[in-house]
Amino acid sequence: MKRIIKKIVKKSIIILSFIFSKKISITIDVFFNLLYTFWYTREFRNIGESISFAYPLYLKGGKYISIGTNVGADQRLRLDAIDEFLGDKFNPEIIIGNNVSIQKDCHIGAINKINIGNNVLIASKVYISDHFHGEITKEALLLPPAQRKLYSKGPVIIEDNVWLGEGVVVLPGVTIGENAIIGANAVVTKSIPKNCVAGGNPARIIREIN
Repeated sequence: MKRIIKKIVKKSIIILSFIFSKKISITIDVFFNLLYTFWYTREFRNIGESISFAYPLYLKGGKYISIGTNVGADQRLRLDAIDEFLGDKFNPEIIIGNNVSIQKDCHIGAINKINIGNNVLIASKVYISDHFHGEITKEALLLPPAQRKLYSKGPVIIEDNVWLGEGVVVLPGVTIGENAIIGANAVVTKSIPKNCVAGGNPARIIREIN
């Protein structure tokens, strides 16, 4: 019986692939994402025009998040503005500027503040966080990781025209200056000046752009 059902489903998919061309499928996908974006716009504190979220979007604490105009996010963006964890209260804020492009599988999480400027390009699998899961102390190590309290070393500021490459990690208390380029898989633990190319783990300045 299962084999028969599988065959029917397979044949149905083949038939539908002839009825719905690739062009039609793309049009349907675009329409769905427009509708999906509209559903989510009401959950943010502030949001501009020409916004696009691809399905799925994982959102927590939208009331603490502001997004500018002409912002696009590809699939599986995770936005976490956390106001309470293990009894501790926080005042998180995530600000995303204008003309920002966010590719697939990115995660932005705040208990303090993350400010992303205008014209920022964020490649896939980028992680930006203003907090750690517990301080690195002997007392914290006595607890399982999931039971350690969240701790912020300071806000994250990403200035205008920054490009974060594939797999970049930006950690708490960091400012990335205007026009900076962060190479793929870099881990940014300290602030990077403007007009610089940085890469590595931990990230260091490779070149200054004069």
